[in-house]
Amino acid sequence: MFGFLKRRKARKREETRARPFPESWRKTLARKFPFYARLNAADQRELEGLIQVFLDEKRFEACGGFEMTDEARVVIAAQACLLLLHRETDVYPNLTTVLVYPDTYVAKTRWREEDEESDRASRVRLGESWDRGQVVLAWSSALAGAANMHDGLNVVLHEFAHQLDQEDGAADGAPGLACEGVKACYVRYATWARVLGAEFERLRQRRDQGRRTVLDQYGATNPAEFFAVATECFFEKPRQMLKKHPELYEELKEFYRQDPARIE
Repeated sequence: MFGFLKRRKARKREETRARPFPESWRKTLARKFPFYARLNAADQRELEGLIQVFLDEKRFEACGGFEMTDEARVVIAAQACLLLLHRETDVYPNLTTVLVYPDTYVAKTRWREEDEESDRASRVRLGESWDRGQVVLAWSSALAGAANMHDGLNVVLHEFAHQLDQEDGAADGAPGLACEGVKACYVRYATWARVLGAEFERLRQRRDQGRRTVLDQYGATNPAEFFAVATECFFEKPRQMLKKHPELYEELKEFYRQDPARIE
């Protein structure tokens, strides 16, 4: 039964990818996501197919008075699917719903009424990735991130990097890595742990010393945030990362099967 369902899902995805990509969506990408124009024709077509699958399978919900549009869905999906190019992927299998607020929102957490004023600032969010099948985004930040792919900050890339990290059941900065055989996988994971562990500690030290960094210092929070921040930097500041953090760049280049420093 499982094999039958898997084959049926694969056939449906092939049919979805085969459908003509709406010209209105392509115009939205050209206007709102300039990174799309930097991709070669083959990568553009692959990205379009992934967008079609993503939009066919994931539900979008408007929150906080936001009015959902095709533009919002396409711009968010394009950034999320950029992380999937060239990779064997099940298109965020744990994700069911993308919740979109018009702007920053206050996260719903347990709180006491007397703590509301002091605690509110710490709960203001641009985005979140939940392990219960949901990603939450502020549209204003998602749109700004799509428009400017050079500042190292992109809430969609950040939260969907968390989704990749969570696919193996734990948000720990170590997503599932492609490898074959026990020995090859041991080497792959050991190298990942060594490189990202060292870079995480380096970022923490530089933050504590008040020194400037290429990587956003929010990545010093924990290994999961480091992976998400490193993903943002890899796609948005690839040449700076390659120069300052060559081993980290190479690990992410192998994981994402992309080399953005060559197309920046």
